[in-house]
Amino acid sequence: MTARRIRPAQPAAPHGLPGHLVGFVEALRGRGIAVGPSETVDAGRVLATIGLGDREVLREGLACAVLRRADHRDTYDALFDLWWPAAIGERMVLEEPGDDDAEDRPAALPVEDLEAMRAMLADLLLANEDLAEMDSRLLAMIAAIIEAHGKYQSGRGPSYSSYQTLRAMALEELEGKLLAGLLAQYGDAPTPTQQELAKAVAAQRITAVRKMVESETKRRTAEQLGREHVATYGIPELSENVEFLRASGEQLRQMRKTVAPLARMLATRLAAKRRRHRAGQIDLRKTLRRSMSTGGVPIEVVLRKPRPARPELVVLCDVSGSVAGFSHFTLLLVHALRQQFSRVRVFAFIDTTDEVTHLFGPEADLAVAVQRITREAGVYTRDGHSDYGHAFTSFTDNFHQVLSPRSSLLILGDGRTNYRDPQLGALAHLVTASRHAHWLNPEPAHLWGSGDSAAPRYAELLPMHECRSAKQLAAVIDGLLPV
Repeated sequence: MTARRIRPAQPAAPHGLPGHLVGFVEALRGRGIAVGPSETVDAGRVLATIGLGDREVLREGLACAVLRRADHRDTYDALFDLWWPAAIGERMVLEEPGDDDAEDRPAALPVEDLEAMRAMLADLLLANEDLAEMDSRLLAMIAAIIEAHGKYQSGRGPSYSSYQTLRAMALEELEGKLLAGLLAQYGDAPTPTQQELAKAVAAQRITAVRKMVESETKRRTAEQLGREHVATYGIPELSENVEFLRASGEQLRQMRKTVAPLARMLATRLAAKRRRHRAGQIDLRKTLRRSMSTGGVPIEVVLRKPRPARPELVVLCDVSGSVAGFSHFTLLLVHALRQQFSRVRVFAFIDTTDEVTHLFGPEADLAVAVQRITREAGVYTRDGHSDYGHAFTSFTDNFHQVLSPRSSLLILGDGRTNYRDPQLGALAHLVTASRHAHWLNPEPAHLWGSGDSAAPRYAELLPMHECRSAKQLAAVIDGLLPV
């Protein structure tokens, strides 16, 4: 069988290829990827040099021109697929060799017969060791399956669903057939190593099929409803823009990878701040005294010797399930910045406060440390629900000597008390005992005070900062670091 691409009419870009490239750059900026004029010019040169002949080469070339950070690649790839699609309209159909009518009609695929379709798909995945070699045939079949089982009528017009397509394909059953076929080549008694290898290959090919389905459904939907519609749900957020309270487990793992570069950036900014403050303020008394030798004219200005403060930092964080991701990320960031403070002590709570500083030693595995908090520390002694009031009073009772005029207090949490006594007096005592006190809240500011949130009442006692994402958190921490 050979493949033939169907090429329906496509409206030309309003400003040609340069305008299309500029639109792609604007889409990248809209998602938070910083692409300046120089990068845009470089991208134009790449496009002029490489051309449109090889899509994957173009993908890599534009990525080299516009990307500065490796963790932005997933977002870039998703936008590239929307702006530089692999095909227009129906991707391709299959033709039987020698069929004179093949130009007029597509070959029939068994997409309506689910069992036959799944069997053919399994045979196709087993036919070749290199998945790339069968891309054209596999994409032809996936396109036909999507057209038959993934198309539906939405409120805005025809659309395509990857969920419906994958359900029709029954990937779990397909993976089982694929695994059985891979194991059959080893005979009746495959070794454990061969079994593991077969499982890995089967999982890899099923993952590739899933990605093909998702990419194809996004492409067809974008043609029907526009790129903007697909961009609302099909483009992954940059790790620094993902909201802590909505992040999945995988997104949180990706966010943790940004802690080290984020800490380096903040430390560099702090060093620049300290250089600007190195000169010190004018010492008026000494300046006037020195001016006596010049007839009272202050020719030489005397500056006070700067004494940069490195205060102690006390972190009090809610580690309950609702805000655990935010607290863990912030703890990792604070630990990375610990050299900016003379001492860092960490206290965690759910309904009772306990010190967990020992879990964050210099040689500690931070990812393991944050997981050990709820298992080993006495962070709850009641029903396990957040109780800020009791957490504050238990901190005051058991660790009253921790805070001093040299201490900076940092509280992490959403301020939701489960309708329990917020103990404003206990918090006021902690704020008074500290040199500085700040509250970082991962909830949107417009939700403060809704339901059981006591955030507005707490905000009357100390500054409360909205920290919904890593980007917001970095900006807040940058402003709070000691100079």
